[in-house]
Amino acid sequence: MPRKVLLAEDDFDFASVLKQYLELYNYQVTWAKNGEEAIQIFEKETFDICVFDVMMPKMDGFTLAEKIIETNPETPFIFLTARKLKEDKLKGLQLGADDYIVKPFEADELVLRLNNILKRGEQKNYIQNTVEEIVIGKYIFNPNRLELKLSNHIQRLTEKEVALILFLYNNRNNLLKRNEILQQIWGNDDFFSGRSMDVFMSRIRKYFSNDASITIESIRNIGLEFKILK
Repeated sequence: MPRKVLLAEDDFDFASVLKQYLELYNYQVTWAKNGEEAIQIFEKETFDICVFDVMMPKMDGFTLAEKIIETNPETPFIFLTARKLKEDKLKGLQLGADDYIVKPFEADELVLRLNNILKRGEQKNYIQNTVEEIVIGKYIFNPNRLELKLSNHIQRLTEKEVALILFLYNNRNNLLKRNEILQQIWGNDDFFSGRSMDVFMSRIRKYFSNDASITIESIRNIGLEFKILK
């Protein structure tokens, strides 16, 4: 069954070629010419993955991604851009992008990255859907519902946050190397993924900050340990 892709790209020639290429690899592509059109389509349909150009008229890719996350935080997305600024790439990954590709690039590279992201997503979904509720200190963690509950407060989570919490919990009270976490959750251990991981770890620390028995200790240049006092 074809996987559905939402492509938001204002360059007509580039998008036309990319759409045709993806369709050769059994992707069903819906092409939006700008960010506003893309969010309107996304609100009406379900997609397996999204590919967004950063610089678009009416609504840029970063703003589009923020709205996509508000609508459905489970959908993975990739940014495409002609800009090579480090700040742009960091911003994209901090938003939760699964990848960030600088133009020009080979179309088969994009296909490979899409395949890898979807494969990791399928593996994570299998794990999440086989686990119901997990008690972590004072919290109740529900991977399937993408929720972390403390008393009457429910923290909604993204899929990447769920995968990260699950990985930390399953390896609790053990030292985890940074590259081990990056390879498992991000699929690579490059500089930008490392910065993205730091952002996500800050969020996870904040989520668990109301229980002193839960700590995430960083060991400089090595990794971290998710500790739960018994």
